[in-house]
Amino acid sequence: MFRPVFFVLLFIPFAGFAQDPAQTPARQAPVAAPDATTAPQPLSEEVADAEAAIEKSDWKAAQAKLEPWLINHPKDARALFDAGYAADYQNRLDDAASLYRRATEANPDSFEAHLSLGLLLARQGNLNGARPELVTAANMDAGDSGHVAKARAWRALAEIDRKTDPAQASNDLIQALKLSPETTDETLLAASLADQAGQTEAAEDAYRRVLAEDPKSVAANAGLAHLLIARKQYSDAETTIRAALEQAPGDPALTAQLATVLVAQDKAEALPTLQKLHDAHPADANITRMMAEVLAEAGDAVGSDKLYTGLMAASPNDLDLLVAHGQNLIRQLKYNEAFAVFSQATELDPANADAWSGLAFAASNTNRPSITLHALTMRSKLLPENPSTYFLWATSYDMLHQRKSAVTCYHQFLKSSAGKFSDLEIQARQRLLVLESKN
Repeated sequence: MFRPVFFVLLFIPFAGFAQDPAQTPARQAPVAAPDATTAPQPLSEEVADAEAAIEKSDWKAAQAKLEPWLINHPKDARALFDAGYAADYQNRLDDAASLYRRATEANPDSFEAHLSLGLLLARQGNLNGARPELVTAANMDAGDSGHVAKARAWRALAEIDRKTDPAQASNDLIQALKLSPETTDETLLAASLADQAGQTEAAEDAYRRVLAEDPKSVAANAGLAHLLIARKQYSDAETTIRAALEQAPGDPALTAQLATVLVAQDKAEALPTLQKLHDAHPADANITRMMAEVLAEAGDAVGSDKLYTGLMAASPNDLDLLVAHGQNLIRQLKYNEAFAVFSQATELDPANADAWSGLAFAASNTNRPSITLHALTMRSKLLPENPSTYFLWATSYDMLHQRKSAVTCYHQFLKSSAGKFSDLEIQARQRLLVLESKN
């Protein structure tokens, strides 16, 4: 009678300056070497020496030249940008952000300062702060930095907008492509945006373009597999994933996708695949949920419930966990405990049909016919009846000595069961003989 709440992991690859702006490497390629367009002031000897050191990647020497100069010249935009540039390369990110911002304030027309500040804030995960700086840079004259640098601003904006405004992200990407040729990362981003917009054919085409150039691309293979899984083309998805895993053995995203398609196809390999994945990532709640569901489906209610109990310690009011836990308790014939769990679940969400189904079954098996009828009434508002619910209706009315209603429901059960529940059908016919003989 229970519908397992199956948690499917779908991995959508990210692209651009990283999977997540906050997870990028400490330093990207430089926006641009310092040049005379950064600020209108004449070039001092100290700043010239600092820039010579920067050209040699001698960041400490550049810092040593710039710090005393900036004490006496705190609004020298070019020196501020140079100092930010050197701090950025030394991974002194907060110092770099402060210096870049001071450079934009000293010279609001500095494209390099706005772009560098925007990219740095994005890398730090401050997307709200990064976006206005990148918008400013994207709409400025890039000067000697050229179209490629300006395209970087648009690409970064596409990455920021992809989660909250996919349509705007797509427009950002189009602007970047007007300025420089499409990169593999941009193709992946375009595919992901198309997928988010429900344009699956365009997404598939983009993923396949990447794979034509790089068959080993984990992101493209994972993205294509995600599309195939969404279409329930599990066999095709499995072929794609296995080919990708040959190039990237043990990749967690691909392995999770493989487990998903194996489970969907009821293949025996699903459980050991998931076990291996869970052993490698024991703290991953999504993988643990998936493992728990597969164990339950495999008949290991005890092992499954051990995982669910661990998950519930961190999320005691997670409705899906409660329902799954309750179902495992019923599989273990722990009806009183299941009754308490399903009661809690129905209080948390009165519109959850699985919770009402579980409560009805647990109440029936703990001799609470009135509560069983109430649970069935609530469930019937959400889902159609089935043979199991008709039988619960019938036995509950029978226990309450509501003979006419019990007879009606027993007949409805027999009509709907069509020989699929032989033991219950025998019981129903026996009760009908008794009840109908009283007419």
